[in-house]
Amino acid sequence: MRSLARMLTVLLALSFGAVALTGCEKQGGEEGEEHAVVESGTYTGTVKKVKADENEIYVDADGKELELYFIEETKLTKGGEAVEFSALEEGQKVEVEVKKVGKRLDPLSVTIVE
Repeated sequence: MRSLARMLTVLLALSFGAVALTGCEKQGGEEGEEHAVVESGTYTGTVKKVKADENEIYVDADGKELELYFIEETKLTKGGEAVEFSALEEGQKVEVEVKKVGKRLDPLSVTIVE
C-alpha cells in the first residue's frame, strides 16, 4: 500500500513538473506553426510578423510567440498617441496587454515602444 502511495506521489509530482516546465499552452496557428497562449496580463516583446490584411501581429515575448488578432477594442498607441495599424513594423519593440479568452489571446492594447 505504501509503495502504491509513493508511486502515485511521484507520478503526481512529475505531472506538476511537466506543466511547470511548459509554462504555457500552445495552440495551432498557420499550418505547421504553434503559438503560445499565456495568461491575461502585460507582456513586452518584438513584432515578429505583421499581417495587415488580417489585422494580426505575431509578437516574440520571452521566447513565446503570441498570435494577436486585433479586436474592435484594441488600442494601438505610440508615444502616447493613437496610431493606425499601418504604423506596425517587424522588429519594433512593443508592450501588449492581452486577455486570455479560452485558447485565444485578445489584445486590449498594443504600445509601440521603439
